[in-house]
Amino acid sequence: MDRLRAIEAFLAVAERGSFSAAARALGTTKSTVSKRIRLLEERLGVRLLHRTTRKLALTGLGEVYRENCRRLMAELADTEAMLLAHARNPRGRLRVSAPMTFGVLYLGGFVARFLERYPEVALDLTLEDRYVDLVGDGYDVAIRIGRLEDSSLMARRLGTAASCCVASPTYLERHGPPADPRDLAAHNCLRYLYRRRPDEWRFEREGEAVTVRVQGTLSANNGDMLREAACAGLGVARLPAFMVVRELEAGRLRILLPDWSGEEVGIFAVYPPHRQTSPVLRAFIDALLAHFREAGGNGWRTEPGR
Repeated sequence: MDRLRAIEAFLAVAERGSFSAAARALGTTKSTVSKRIRLLEERLGVRLLHRTTRKLALTGLGEVYRENCRRLMAELADTEAMLLAHARNPRGRLRVSAPMTFGVLYLGGFVARFLERYPEVALDLTLEDRYVDLVGDGYDVAIRIGRLEDSSLMARRLGTAASCCVASPTYLERHGPPADPRDLAAHNCLRYLYRRRPDEWRFEREGEAVTVRVQGTLSANNGDMLREAACAGLGVARLPAFMVVRELEAGRLRILLPDWSGEEVGIFAVYPPHRQTSPVLRAFIDALLAHFREAGGNGWRTEPGR
């Protein structure tokens, strides 16, 4: 039995004095109203209405039940109105984690516009490449780039980032460009430690897949460090394309193995399940999706239909 619908039917009958009038008010049938009240009385184990051929009347317990139900329904309506107002005007503090480089490149202007639109919201934004423990560290949402391994979290895909291999002109003059992904085994490869397998680089071309085990003199947990090391001529870096757009345009780096596609990784907003009803979080993620639709194209793309 739908208890709320049954209570609505009971109040409608009590206020209008007939099943027919209650049915018209509720937009349903007389038999449906009668059934709902019968099931309600069976559940409660008491008679709420006196039924005669001429009229309906409330029993003594029916009178008590009506007054309490009126109060509860009024409180429910007030609560819903409050929540709807809160959803339209989110307020509160939101703790956000995002990767360092992606945050610097894409979130600065977004954050300013978001806080201007929602002046009663405060953001605590932490930029670091480490995968934070959202629940343990007290974060409401994190932007993550890569495969999602924690199935206990909710996720919204914001886009997809392509990866590419790059090196500086000076490095390529000394060592020559690789003609095939397997050639990278002989190069000084700069590895990103937060990858699940930093020593294995995977490539694809026309259905052919190649995984190369690489090695080198520098591993780091920050993509900016690897990019600058590559620009300085230290070796070959494999990074998300959005991280090296400016360096490629300026000629500080060059794309390697252009016929081979590197691994594509998703860009996600992830959050604990208990936060999914938060109006502040919903507003933040909806604004992120709109912002990323506009910002996509510099080394990553938004999802079709987003």
